[in-house]
Amino acid sequence: MLDEFKKFIMRGNVMDMAVGIIMGAAFTAIVTSLVDDLVNPLLGLVIGGIDFSQISVGLGDAQFMIGNFINAIIKFLLIAWVVFLLVKGLNTMKDRAFRKEEAAAPPKGPTAEELLAQIRDELRAQR
Repeated sequence: MLDEFKKFIMRGNVMDMAVGIIMGAAFTAIVTSLVDDLVNPLLGLVIGGIDFSQISVGLGDAQFMIGNFINAIIKFLLIAWVVFLLVKGLNTMKDRAFRKEEAAAPPKGPTAEELLAQIRDELRAQR
């Protein structure tokens, strides 16, 4: 059982996933800083100095931090946009490489069956 676990852990896709999770966590910190330190102050200037993180609604003893939810939506949209651009770029590079491979491949000739059919037809025509 331990050997199976070692094989599972050492597979390439598990290691790739682990690296992706670590990079995602680091990227989240960057996006959080981008939203909190750059986007929100710019939006505040545009819409009259509103700080989203301070927007809240109170109902009785409960305090709903709507501004934090708005910040989370902005962060999500930024992350989704960057992931979209990454996937689009990778797909474009993959398509270009695939087209180069297709262009480099020699043209295909007739199959053996097609050649035999041609020979048969020519023999029939000679009779």
